[in-house]
Amino acid sequence: MTKNNSSEEKKDHIDPAQIKPGLELPKLTPDMQERMNKVQKDLDKFKEKCLAIRPDITGMSLLPPLAPQPQVPGMPVQKEVPNPNEIHIFILIDDAKAEGLAKGDLIVKSTDETTKIAKDINADFKPQVMLISELKEACFDAKYDIIQMVATSGVFYDRGLLSALKVAELHKNMAVKKFERYVVSYIAVGSLFRGDAAPNDIDVAIVIDDTDVKKMSRFELRDKLRAIIINMGYDASQITGVRAQFHIQTYILTDFWENVKDANPVIFTMLRDGVPLYDRGVFMPWKLLLQMGRIKPSPEAIDMNMEVGDKLIDRTKQKLLSVVGEDLFYAVMNPTQAALMLYGIPPPTPKEAVKLMEEIYVKKEKLLEKKYVDILEKIRKTFKDIEHGELKEISGKEIDKLLADCKDYLERIKKLFSEIEERNEKETIVEIHTTSLNLTRDLLMDLGVKNISVQKLPELFAKHVCEGEKVPMKYHKVLEDIIKAKKDFDAKKLSKQEINKVRRDAREYIRLLLDMLDRKQAIEVSKAKLTLRYGDKLGEVTFLKEVAFIIKDTNKREEVWIATIEKDGSLQNLKKSDPSEYEKYIKSIKMPHDRILKSTTLESLKNIIGEDIEILWKA
Repeated sequence: MTKNNSSEEKKDHIDPAQIKPGLELPKLTPDMQERMNKVQKDLDKFKEKCLAIRPDITGMSLLPPLAPQPQVPGMPVQKEVPNPNEIHIFILIDDAKAEGLAKGDLIVKSTDETTKIAKDINADFKPQVMLISELKEACFDAKYDIIQMVATSGVFYDRGLLSALKVAELHKNMAVKKFERYVVSYIAVGSLFRGDAAPNDIDVAIVIDDTDVKKMSRFELRDKLRAIIINMGYDASQITGVRAQFHIQTYILTDFWENVKDANPVIFTMLRDGVPLYDRGVFMPWKLLLQMGRIKPSPEAIDMNMEVGDKLIDRTKQKLLSVVGEDLFYAVMNPTQAALMLYGIPPPTPKEAVKLMEEIYVKKEKLLEKKYVDILEKIRKTFKDIEHGELKEISGKEIDKLLADCKDYLERIKKLFSEIEERNEKETIVEIHTTSLNLTRDLLMDLGVKNISVQKLPELFAKHVCEGEKVPMKYHKVLEDIIKAKKDFDAKKLSKQEINKVRRDAREYIRLLLDMLDRKQAIEVSKAKLTLRYGDKLGEVTFLKEVAFIIKDTNKREEVWIATIEKDGSLQNLKKSDPSEYEKYIKSIKMPHDRILKSTTLESLKNIIGEDIEILWKA
């Protein structure tokens, strides 16, 4: 990043002693540790009795002593002096497993139960109960001091969440220290906050702003950040003593945004289920937009919309005129928009939806009868008439007729949806199969593999990519599944669930291959880069097959020039270019220049720069 100097970039591991004040993870004080040791037997007894009556407890820890409260001017002085011997015990309860109780009732009941046990064992014990849902809401509201408190407590019972928060809090602090303002979000993902986190499995994601990075390409930045942040994760695990598997997903902001726009299921799941442990106004807005339905929906979201109709029809009989009007309207409009989205059209307005249904499915595709578009328009107009106050009364007979039309319409749309889905599934499987095989063949060719055939692809991939490039063997299984899925689909043996699984696995597989191809291309292109030094400036020339891109001053990378490479090695037809053309041109080039510099090339560079130059070419 532009703010890091070379010495900082080389420092991949973080020394905890050097962490900026205010970002460190405090440890138990010696006094607190001594007190914990003295009451260990009482704590064990307290834990056993609490778990016997409250199996939904997911973690228990010893809190640091409470800081004295400052005196507020004008308020009466508190006469009661806090008991210095009090031992505050934090109890975290998984309220998802507590059935039949409201949150408030659950807190009151569990507090009473644990307080009674504490009095019988040690009068100094002061239990403080919190629900996992409360902890999540605190993070949604940016109250991260609660996470800090939990992370600094002395854990004596844990199903995984408290230990995970300890290591995640320290890792977050290290990342914020290292990258300062570039860290925009740090998110707990996976099953962590569901209360069923495995003790040996911790998943987090970190998003770093790369929008003003100019001195390296995006894929170079992404790989460099991933390596540094994973090393920090190892350091955090060592410092906290948490031996769980710490999985860290690193995203640069531009990639994260691309995934959001592409409706990537992994990112949608993260937005839906993730809990921010740190956020500078990036993650939570996207999460709320997803909840509002303002982000392009995934196939799961489309399926959910299809189910809205039947549920709403049952409610219309019990509502007044305005409510009935709304329910009937959305009962037909949500599935209508789902059908249009499945066709590839963004959710339109209701009026446009009626027109599009007629143009696409009645006239163009000839999959729907005109009478169903008439039903849709009638319900839309009824809703608008009620909304605008033009329709003030409606008879039971009219409501019955609307209900019957609505049911008829939904049944027909379900049939239409199945027909569209079947056609789209075929296109999806063919596209996945073709893309995966082509990318696999391209990667094998880049690795110098000869005699590549479709039949040999899985075997060659296992040997040259999984074994040769140290890629997990699970991707070999994914490739085999993709090939088998195409055969099963053609034979009509593939279920919808199997299609969705192949689609999810194929996305990950394709992204892996694209990353590997990008990385290999970057290595090849870097070999064709030449650095120029003249005066106190540095320039850069990238020699491709037929053209060369020239940056006269590396401090002004937005100023790019392009020239053709003639047969005699000279650079001709110099003209202004830009970074986007440079990146686009690199992606279209299969091979870089032959790395042969002729005297005419050097003379051309001297004329272009306008000064004597020194050549700095990396080996």
